[in-house]
Amino acid sequence: MAPMIQDQPAWTDSKPQPSKPLDDTPTIYQGINENDLQDKANKCLANYGTKFEDDIIVGSKGLYVYTAKGHRVLDWTSGQMSCLIGHGHPEIVSTIQSHASQLDHLFSGMLSPPVINLASRLTSVLPPGLSKAFFLSTGGESNEAAIKMAKVYTGKFEIVGLGASWHGVTAQALGAQYHFGRKGQGPVMPGMHMLPPPNSYRSIFRNSDGSYDWETELNYGWDLIDRASCGSLAACIVECIQSSAGMHVLPPGYLRALKKHCEKRGMLLIVDEAQTGVGRCGDLFAFNHDNVVPDILTLSKTLGNGLPLSAVVTSDEIERVCTERDYCFYTTHVNDPLPAAVGDKVLEIVLRDNLVQHAQTIGDQLHAGLRKLKERYACVGDVRGRGLMAGVEIVADREKKTADLDLARRISHRMYELGLWANLSSHSSFGGVFRIAPPIVVNSEQMDEGLAIMERAFAETEGTGRLY
Repeated sequence: MAPMIQDQPAWTDSKPQPSKPLDDTPTIYQGINENDLQDKANKCLANYGTKFEDDIIVGSKGLYVYTAKGHRVLDWTSGQMSCLIGHGHPEIVSTIQSHASQLDHLFSGMLSPPVINLASRLTSVLPPGLSKAFFLSTGGESNEAAIKMAKVYTGKFEIVGLGASWHGVTAQALGAQYHFGRKGQGPVMPGMHMLPPPNSYRSIFRNSDGSYDWETELNYGWDLIDRASCGSLAACIVECIQSSAGMHVLPPGYLRALKKHCEKRGMLLIVDEAQTGVGRCGDLFAFNHDNVVPDILTLSKTLGNGLPLSAVVTSDEIERVCTERDYCFYTTHVNDPLPAAVGDKVLEIVLRDNLVQHAQTIGDQLHAGLRKLKERYACVGDVRGRGLMAGVEIVADREKKTADLDLARRISHRMYELGLWANLSSHSSFGGVFRIAPPIVVNSEQMDEGLAIMERAFAETEGTGRLY
């Protein structure tokens, strides 16, 4: 039996600390001239679609990041939702060091032990039907490869996505996402169709008792797709929790119904677990929660703990047919040894230390604390999520559900000042939602620290509608 995780992992800071220069601040960039760096950034760095944060980050350790001003901030988004087991985990550092010095990068047709071991460990913990894997660098790349695989296997080309998903910015991945990134480049890939985004908080599809009628919404969406399709439906790609859209969880039964719709039309189901995979949601993989096996699974972010690593996993049969039909996704960094070694170590740690159960247990503490915030502040319209993924939606009026981006930004600013970073979704299509996804090694004391900072930020921000 795998040992239970300790309540306070020895390599993380075990007690809340004040947000000021600390003795444990990483020293790699201490003494830098921040103004000089900002000037260089303004002159040399190109925009790629986001506004840069004001502070320059000079270090990271455990659950915290450190700014050039010496401000220590509890990182409740795991970097870019990726550092699953925290920043600078000593076993990950050791793995990187050993492979950087002895086995880093190879010709793409060569095999190495880290790649074979990661494929073996990963497929051993997946259900039958997911038995063949290969490894790439980013989530967008893995989704691109998965969509191409579905097209080659089925001989068809139309792809269905959900209206609030994020799958990447490469051609086919971008074509399957609808709320951001599609403008300014002319036509996207042909044959792309959209299902209504499942949103239990805001959907207009309601039962007579006011509850969310996702089944009617889903069937309506497929009816529209059937009318628009030219008869070449190849696959549907879906996230179990639509994080970029504001942390919307697929309703119970939705994923199973979606797979039946795919089977009815001779399509494959692709599940994108960039953020939900490897334990974050209280299941090793989020699709386990619904007992549904996808035809193709993609992983990224969490698998590499912040290093560029992604995976495409499918069945023996799909792999066989695609091989016969000359499927090709040959890249410079396919099956690279160094990131594969890290992915194998991440899986080993998650399984060995029982972090999946820990994420479920500590996730209950997180959601209980967020529900208390909703009880105490009228501006909290909705709290949602599962395990250590959560969304807190800020509104001006609970009845009208009017988004309040200005208030959300002011709360976010105060939280950061007090030492907590929780990404605020501010795009107009899903604005005013705090996306929370701390490393799954977070302990109970650190969780209380973050929740206390949130409570104080709400209490000290004008307009939150304090109810007590």
